[in-house]
Amino acid sequence: MVKMILNTDIKKGIINKNIYGHFAEHLGRCIYEGIWVGEDSQIPNIKGFRTDVVEALRKIKIPVLRWPGGCFADEYHWMDGIGPKEKRPCMVNTHWGGVVENNHFGTHEFLEFCQLIGAEPYICGNVGSGTVQEMQQWVEYITFDGKSPMADLRRVNGKDEPWSLKYFGVGNENWGCGGNMRAEYYADQYKRYATYVRNFGDNKIYKIAGGASVDDYHWTEVLMREAGKQMDGLSLHYYTRISKDWSKQGSATEFKENEWFSVLQNAFYMEELVNRHATIMDKYDPEKKVGLIVDEWGTWFAVEPGTNPGFLYQQNTLRDAIVAAVHFNIFNNHCDRVQMANIAQMINVLQAVILTEGQKMLLTPTYHIFDMYKVHHGARLLSMEFESPDYALGGDKISQISVSSSQDKEGKIHISICNLSPWQDADIDIDIRGFAPRYATGSIITSHEINAKNTFDAPNNLVIKCLEGIGLVNNHVVGKLPPKSVVMLEIV
Repeated sequence: MVKMILNTDIKKGIINKNIYGHFAEHLGRCIYEGIWVGEDSQIPNIKGFRTDVVEALRKIKIPVLRWPGGCFADEYHWMDGIGPKEKRPCMVNTHWGGVVENNHFGTHEFLEFCQLIGAEPYICGNVGSGTVQEMQQWVEYITFDGKSPMADLRRVNGKDEPWSLKYFGVGNENWGCGGNMRAEYYADQYKRYATYVRNFGDNKIYKIAGGASVDDYHWTEVLMREAGKQMDGLSLHYYTRISKDWSKQGSATEFKENEWFSVLQNAFYMEELVNRHATIMDKYDPEKKVGLIVDEWGTWFAVEPGTNPGFLYQQNTLRDAIVAAVHFNIFNNHCDRVQMANIAQMINVLQAVILTEGQKMLLTPTYHIFDMYKVHHGARLLSMEFESPDYALGGDKISQISVSSSQDKEGKIHISICNLSPWQDADIDIDIRGFAPRYATGSIITSHEINAKNTFDAPNNLVIKCLEGIGLVNNHVVGKLPPKSVVMLEIV
């Protein structure tokens, strides 16, 4: 029996809805074929954007979308992606497969897509191969309402009124593909470039500095010490794999319990990363004005057999769904510092929420986690006390249970619980304190197989279902969590 105490009168902060953000890079079939098919496509579309994709993304209420990269951001020159499409120059995507792109999906298309799906745009600017002037002009082009060369150019290209742009990243992975810089050098470059990411009119930009890779705590120390007062957010990138050794990729779908366990063990590592990076940030920013922005996270496995290695196309199973749920519980529980997270990536790349194949589209198990967890958007984090049994394998052990809980503006309480064991049930007894519950219901994602997935032939193999057997006894919610499951309880 897992006994939990939910203290509803101890409210710990607001869960920023941006924790449930997404990332769409010019990589493989994420943009072209995934989001954009063009106005002349036989695939149903809205001004070139896939209709089925737009509708699916609206449903999960995506709050923010990061673009154009990733590594692509630091080789992207935004002026190549504006104006008449037939006049836009082609470019070689040197990072991802060496393919030639026609630049038909550019600034206007991205911002229109964000409006279609209801997401705030988060643009990542080019520090690695771009200039300060280029970055300054991009912000002016998008947001300036007066008369200037860039605002006039925007009007020539069909947009009289400026867009709202809340989030801007000053470079990406500048310790690696974004320029192979030292932390000290990038800190100076960040301050220089960020100076010219200006606020025009009423548009106020939340400036995000390129942060650390995984456990590079020196990078965080230097950036916070040297540039903390000039930033609103600092990013962190970490991908969950079968091993910390990047040469060991593993299959996304063909695995046994040892790789199930190692992946979930590595997912829990995010907790340590958030804690240790946040501790450094607290040293320089005790008031927590600077948000920790986990703008690249998710699973990274070997590509599907027969696909382009540079396209990073992988299938998505129940294991990915549980990884996503564990991450969301961690981010929710650290909502005092984590202000945004962006899964990598939205469509057809790595831990995608949607896969497409010609006219076909399917929703992955990870999509359904986003759908299930959207009740936490903007809700108030609640205090939850519990002791989890261990899930042990081969001499290692991790927590069998992962939990977060919140109360929304209507007063409804939601408790998200993962049972990571692939074979052991978990009986739960939740003592609800400071709240008089009238009834409790639950939904669940699970399967008999650890590698259950949705395919184009069986797109509904793994979906959200009603959880049976949840009861309410004297202010206690009781029930049984099946193995390898993600459960969302609603208490009213």
